Amino acid sequence: MKGIILAAGKGTRLYPMTKPVCKPLLPVYDKPLLYYPLTVLIQAGIREILIIVPPGEEAAFTSLLGDGGEIGLHIEYKVQKVPRGIADAFLVGKEFIGDDSVCLLLGDNIFYCPYFEEILKSAQEQKEGAAVFGYWVQDPRPFGVVEFDKRGKAISIEEKPAQPKSNYIIPGLYFYDNQVVEIAENLIPSARGELEITDVNLEYLKRGQLRVKPFEKGLTWMDAGTADSLLEAAEIIKALQKSGQYIGCIEEAALKEGFVGLEQIRKRGEALSMTKYGQYLLTLKRKNEPKSED
Repeated sequence: MKGIILAAGKGTRLYPMTKPVCKPLLPVYDKPLLYYPLTVLIQAGIREILIIVPPGEEAAFTSLLGDGGEIGLHIEYKVQKVPRGIADAFLVGKEFIGDDSVCLLLGDNIFYCPYFEEILKSAQEQKEGAAVFGYWVQDPRPFGVVEFDKRGKAISIEEKPAQPKSNYIIPGLYFYDNQVVEIAENLIPSARGELEITDVNLEYLKRGQLRVKPFEKGLTWMDAGTADSLLEAAEIIKALQKSGQYIGCIEEAALKEGFVGLEQIRKRGEALSMTKYGQYLLTLKRKNEPKSED
């Protein structure tokens, strides 16, 4: 399975912050926003990753992550020349996806759960069709809303409904088999001129191949798309990290997946030793280093 992070949004709701810097590169507490979705893909065991970026921003992204080789990844970058909706990611990334299945993550979505790796690996085990998630929110109207029957089976999905049929929305984390490319190619743009991810999910639902798994309590999802939500996300992450649960550390995730060795982590930690992030990497080295034998 390959991974795509759609990080091409202009971030107009965050102006003037995003005038000089792209939204996924904004800081959320002690690391760039992009680190959080990237960590999720690594936790899912995905090494080949495409980051879709806005025009003129390629250098900023490559300066941050390079080709990913330092943490055992293969990262490519592609420009979305015109914002055409979330589902356009599969057209921009068609060549990258090839014959593989794909996990798509939105560049401004943050997820945290102590057992998130298990959730991700379970979704990845579905070889055919699509696997997405349901998340309960107080006001679902700004999102894609999923309706369940009495048996817990998804029966409808509506994009930004005025009268939602449930409080469950589908956050920006999606697992698809290779049919998604063909589905995206045949989408008709919505009234707002976009290729809607909801229409992709509806096609899978029509084919009887959509699994919607409601997230259980204990999982935190944040959409850092506004100044308020960006600040709230930073405060939540600060609180979690003060309690000893570090969030969005790409090196730690890569170490746990076996993508990178302790020596590489040590070097990165030493290079950043004047920061809390670097100090945490050095702590990881000590926690994971095998005990020496006398």
